[in-house]
Parts: sequence; structure tokens; C-alpha cells
Amino acid sequence: MECLELRDLFTVAHFIKTRCSHGLIAGDPKNVKNYVFFEVEILDPKSKTQLCYLDKVEPNAKIGEIKSLLHRLYPKWYPARQALKLHPEGKALSDDDILEELPVGTTATMFLQDLGPQLGWTMVFLAESIGPLFICLLFYYRLPYIYSHEFDYTRSPHVVVRLACICYMLHYIKRLMETIFVHRFSHGTLPLQTIMLHCLYYWGFAAWQAYYINHPLYTTPTYGNLQIYSALAAFLICESGNFSINLALNRISCNGSRPTEIPYPTKNPFTWLFFFVSCPNYTYEVGSWISFTVMTQCTPVAVFTCIGFIQMTIWARGKHKTYVKEFKDYPELRSAIIPLFL
Repeated sequence: MECLELRDLFTVAHFIKTRCSHGLIAGDPKNVKNYVFFEVEILDPKSKTQLCYLDKVEPNAKIGEIKSLLHRLYPKWYPARQALKLHPEGKALSDDDILEELPVGTTATMFLQDLGPQLGWTMVFLAESIGPLFICLLFYYRLPYIYSHEFDYTRSPHVVVRLACICYMLHYIKRLMETIFVHRFSHGTLPLQTIMLHCLYYWGFAAWQAYYINHPLYTTPTYGNLQIYSALAAFLICESGNFSINLALNRISCNGSRPTEIPYPTKNPFTWLFFFVSCPNYTYEVGSWISFTVMTQCTPVAVFTCIGFIQMTIWARGKHKTYVKEFKDYPELRSAIIPLFL
């Protein structure tokens, strides 16, 4: 019996020696870490009832991965429709947040908010742009019940009204083409209710502008053809500039919505505005609407331009901060949207 035990010990010792000779050398016990899995409990924020319980979740799992696991259990809640929070009234966690870096224990409790049906940004832009095209034509040809019956199916005799319709159509057709062939959108989505508000904004302003521009009592601009054609030239220049910038932005590499390189001017003169601003596409966009306002001399267009300028300034400043944060060598001369000013 003792002989058998000694033989077993010899076999074990020989095995350990062989394995260590191949590189499996015992390490320092201080560097050994216990691998702990997390448990994630997802609750309904109102009733506090448990929706699901995820066991043995990797500590380095991202919130986006947890959403995918939840989607397997509840197919109707696809990841874009979910908002996971640590508190029912708290802020939604980002998809890039890592589980072990959150202020939770090994048993994490999260609350699921259903964001409702979602649509991608491509569909959002298409819906926003298609409406104004048809609305513009409805008012341009003065369909019944818009103005007095005597003006049904008539058109304004003023050249500026015809030019305004052409410019309006050109702007939104360009936007549709850019949405389909040029723009690269992130995988983000918008709730259907928010999309309806976006459409109400664009379609409502389109109707308001078209109603006044095509109205039988519409008066032409104060300075006549000089004002009309100079503003038309500025409009076409800004539209060309906006298209050129969008093409240039399409060629730079991005990680989702975050740029991985600094956009610089190209040989195209319209892109030289990159020397002075971070978002020349917004600069040209504002320039287009200012030109359209001057050409039509119409109050609703001016209101739409002011609101658009405020919103685009907010977007431009946000993108400018992202560029400065991401790139240490970012050009100091650049401002957000207005050269050397804003």
C-alpha cells in the first residue's frame, strides 16, 4: 500500500515538473484575482415588478450588451427602444457604460423605460424633407380652399414667386439626395412621437411660408430685381457650399457619430471655410436661408431662419467642443459656426 502511495506521489511530482518546464510556472499569489460574475435585475419603473433576471453577467459587459440579452427575452423591446436607468427618475445609461464601472454591487438593479417605436435617422430626414416639397407645390398652384375661389388653380405673376418655388424645391431635393447617397448616420434612432414633432415643425413652417409667398396680395421685395437676383446668387453659392462640405465630411473616417480625424479643406474652394469654422455645413445652411429671406422679403421665412440659426449654433458648438476634446492639435483659429466670432 505504501509502495502504491509513493508511486502516486512520484507520478504527481513528475507531472508538475513537466508542466512547469513548458512555461506554466506558479505566479505570485498577490496577482491572482477572483473572477466575479454580476447579477442584473431589471425592474419596471412604475410597478417595481421584476421583468427579468440575468445571471452570470460578465463584469466588463456593456449596457448595450445587456440590452441585447433583454431583447432575446422580450423581442418587442429591441435595443434602440430600451432606456436602462439606475433610478426610475434618473438619467439613461449609455450603451458604452461598463457594468463593473457603475456605482452598483455585484447584484445590479436597473429600471427599464420603454421609449416606444423607433426609426433611424435616414427615415427621419426623408420624412422631414418630403413633406415641404408637396406642400410648396400645393400652394404654388393654389389648390382650392387655400385662397378665395377666384384664385383656384392660378399662379402668381411675380417672377420672385416662381424663383422662390424653384429654390425651395432645389433645397429639399438636394437634402433628399444627400440623405440617400451622401450622409452617413450613426445607428441612433428617434422615438416615433419625436419624429412626428420634427415633421410638424418642418411641414408647418413650409405651409406658413408658402401661404404668404404665394398669396394673391403678396408684394415683391423693396429693391426689386437687384435684391431678388443678388439674393438668388447668394442662395445658389451657399447651397453649392453646403453640398461640397457634406461631400468632404463623407470622406473622413468616423466611429459612429465621433470623428476619428480632423476635417480639412480640399482643393474645392467651397471647403476653404474649414480654415475658420468647425461646421461650415451649418454656416452655408444659415447663409442659404438668410438669402432666401432677403429674396422673398417674407416674415415667416425670417422666423424660420432665426429659429434654425439658434438650433444650428447649438449643434455647431457641441461638435466644436467634441473636436477640441478629441484632437489635441485641433486648429485654434476655428470657431464653431461664424468665422472668428461664434
